[in-house]
Amino acid sequence: MDRPITVAVAGCGSRGQDTYSRILMDMPEKARIVACADIDPEKLEGMRRLTGVPENACYASAEEMLAQPRLADVMLICTPDRCHYAEAKEALLKDYDLLLEKPIAPYADQCKELSDLATSRGRKVAVCHVLRYTPFYQKIKQLLDAGTIGRVVNIQAMEQVCYWHQAHSFVRGNWRNSDLSSCMILQKCCHDMDILLWLTGKHCRYVSSFGSLSLFRPDQAPEGAAERCVDCHVDCPYNAVKYYLDEFHRTGDEWPQNVVAFEPTEEKLLTALREGPYGRCVYHCDNNVVDHQVVNLELEDGATVNFTMTAFTAHGGRTLRVGGTMGELYCDMKQNVIRVMRYGQEDEVIDVRKLADDFSGHGGGDVRLVHEFIDLVRGETEMSPTLTAIDRSVESHLVALGAEESRLSHGKPVMVTA
Repeated sequence: MDRPITVAVAGCGSRGQDTYSRILMDMPEKARIVACADIDPEKLEGMRRLTGVPENACYASAEEMLAQPRLADVMLICTPDRCHYAEAKEALLKDYDLLLEKPIAPYADQCKELSDLATSRGRKVAVCHVLRYTPFYQKIKQLLDAGTIGRVVNIQAMEQVCYWHQAHSFVRGNWRNSDLSSCMILQKCCHDMDILLWLTGKHCRYVSSFGSLSLFRPDQAPEGAAERCVDCHVDCPYNAVKYYLDEFHRTGDEWPQNVVAFEPTEEKLLTALREGPYGRCVYHCDNNVVDHQVVNLELEDGATVNFTMTAFTAHGGRTLRVGGTMGELYCDMKQNVIRVMRYGQEDEVIDVRKLADDFSGHGGGDVRLVHEFIDLVRGETEMSPTLTAIDRSVESHLVALGAEESRLSHGKPVMVTA
C-alpha cells in the first residue's frame, strides 16, 4: 500500500489514547488517525490535541461514530467490555478491519458470532492478546517448539495480580463488577488462557475451577474504617490517598493516576478521591469479582495445566513452570529470566533482557502487536501464527467462560467445545 492506512479509535482511555494511539503516532508513514470517539469530553479533547483529528471527526460516542458512513480502513475498539460486541458487529457490517481489545465479548455465543461475521465479511480482526508479542513468551515458544524439554506434560502458571492492582482495577475500578464488565477470569486472564494454549499448540478438552471473593467485602473491613479513604485513620495498605496522591507527588507518574483523573493534578486527584469510585474504601465498594481463583485444564493429549490468579502478592508479574519428558523450564516474566533444566545436564539461564531493546508496554508486547497488525492490513505481511486472529482467540474465551461456569458449580468439570 502506497499510503498510510486510516484509523478510527473508539474509546480514548488508557488503551485507546495512551497506548495504541501514541504508538500509531510514531508510525505516520504507515497509519494515520482520522476519527475518534469517547463519552468523556475531557478525554475526547485530549485525543484531539494528541492526534490533530479535526473537531468534526471527534464523536461523543462510538455509536455516533459508527452511525456515520465508513470513516477509515481500521477501527480500534477500546471501549468497556460490555460495549465490544455491539460495536464490533456494527463495525464489521461497515467493513472495517478491527483491532479489538479483549475480551471479545462477555458471552460465548457473542464471541462465536463475531468470529463468524468477520470470516463471512472477509475482514481482518485481531484481538489484543499482547503477551504473544513479548520477547519473554516468544522465547519460551521457540524453546518448546524446538523440543528443548521434549513433549510438554504439565504446566503450572501464576498471574500475580498484586494487592494494589486488584484494588485499583478490580475493586474500585472499571472491572470490579461482572454485571458491568465481565467475570475476572475472562477479563483479566483470557490473556493467560490464550498464551497457555499457544505455547503448547494444543486444544483444551475440560476445565475446572475454584475461587471466591475472600477479602474485599464489608464483613472484612477493619474496625473504624470509613467509607472513603480521605476520611479514614486506619493504617491500611489499600489507602487511596497514600497510593494515588502521595505516589503522584513522589514520582510524578501518570498511570494509574490518570485513570483516577484525566491529566491529573493534586486538585483533580483530591476531588476524584472525595467524589469518585477510586476514593472508596476497598471494603465498601460494589465489587463482586473474585480476588483469587485456580483453574485446571486437561488438554487434548492428556497434558495438564494448573493456573492460579491471585490478588494476594506483594508484586505483580507472571511465572511459568513447564514440565516435559526431557526437561523443565522455569520462567519469571518480571525478572525476564528463563531457566532451562534438561534432565541430567547443567542448567542454562537465559536473560531475556539481552534479546530485545524495548520492554515497554506489557513487556514489549503492545508496540509489536500494533506494528504487526498495521503491516497485515497494509498487505505487507501475512497473518502470522503470533497474531491472535479472532477465530484463534475464541478458544481462550471459551476456556475462561468454562472456568467461571465450573467455579459457580463448585469445581464441576466443564467440556470445552468450539
